[in-house]
Amino acid sequence: MPMASSYINSGFSIILFVVLVNTCSRVANAAGNFYQDFDLTWGENRAKIFREGQLLSLSLDKTSGSGFQSKKEYLFGRIDMQLKLVAGNSAGTVTAYYLSSQGPTHDEIDYEFLGNVTGQPYILHTNVFTQGKGNREQQFYLWFDPTKNFHTYSIIWNPQHIVFLVDNTPIRVFKNAESVGVPFPKKQPMRIYSSLWNADDWATRGGLVKTDWSRAPFTAYYRNFNAQTCSGSCSNSKFANGAWQSQGLDAYSQRRLKWVQKNFMIYNYCTDYKRFSQGFPLECRR
Repeated sequence: MPMASSYINSGFSIILFVVLVNTCSRVANAAGNFYQDFDLTWGENRAKIFREGQLLSLSLDKTSGSGFQSKKEYLFGRIDMQLKLVAGNSAGTVTAYYLSSQGPTHDEIDYEFLGNVTGQPYILHTNVFTQGKGNREQQFYLWFDPTKNFHTYSIIWNPQHIVFLVDNTPIRVFKNAESVGVPFPKKQPMRIYSSLWNADDWATRGGLVKTDWSRAPFTAYYRNFNAQTCSGSCSNSKFANGAWQSQGLDAYSQRRLKWVQKNFMIYNYCTDYKRFSQGFPLECRR
């Protein structure tokens, strides 16, 4: 499971909304059923599927957290999931939702939702790994309470860029910068993973606030999984749905992205002069 760097105080993660129209010969569109699409991988009965496969929950208690992973691997496409996060005093807990390949040179696209004390906002922590290298953190507050209702967290992943979206609003774009020597995840298929676990050694205010186990079990809920992916070669695919063109965001989407980043972004590795005193990563200089 991915762990945010200890110097990042808290992370609020977003799960991306991706729409795919493909010029490949076939497109696989999977409307989700958790029994068919996922395996419960750890945590014993703390991970549950119910309502005939339409709802999944993960729980954390003092003994263990829990997690699941997709049966299939994906290479480009649209991934949607609706989540309702741990309510109340969730300090110390992390709900991670991410795409990842395996091995020391793995690729990864991360959402991590870092809990907080009652009345304080979650922090959304995002990261992108390419060939085993991450350290590309951006963090946000959300403009709503993610524990009251389900919200859609989505990923658009195509050869040109990765877009993170919340309720179809883009919050982050990671562009393909191979032309200046930055690796881009485009060759390794990835599975979907999610886990709910205790990280009170770093997650809330750098570990100053510990998990209140008297409030356990902590539970997060998932529904309405959907995946649209290429079943053949996707090298020439076009990913589009109105605003979501392969060449970039339209004017309205760019305004929404700027609105989120101006009002809700609380950390951006590309502006951390202290951390990168010897020079920013190449993708930040573009």
